[in-house]
Amino acid sequence: MGQQQLLLIALGIIIVGIAIVVGVNLFQANAIEAKRNNIINESVNLAAMAQQYYMKPVAYGGGGRSFTGWTIPSELKLTANGHFNAETGADQVIITATGNEVVTGNDSVKVQVTVLPRSFQTVVIK
Repeated sequence: MGQQQLLLIALGIIIVGIAIVVGVNLFQANAIEAKRNNIINESVNLAAMAQQYYMKPVAYGGGGRSFTGWTIPSELKLTANGHFNAETGADQVIITATGNEVVTGNDSVKVQVTVLPRSFQTVVIK
């Protein structure tokens, strides 16, 4: 009876260890996905701002059917989630976002949004 109890205890410890490892891996994957979603949301918000600028007449402080002159507002270039850069042309804006936090050594989040007058495309680089 003593050996059977020791075997059950050892088996229980192994099962708990495996459950902890799986839980940590799931947490890291969820943290990376949450950061990626936050960066994408902020990038889409900036894309909407660029499109508003494009549609707004020059008399009202817009671009008058051009993205030329649009910049990311200074308070939104660096946020709690990451930093954002924009390359502005007359007919498109390319917003590149890089996440601030790193859960493991190689999981930094990077997103690129190409903004056109009536649409935008989001590409997850990392």
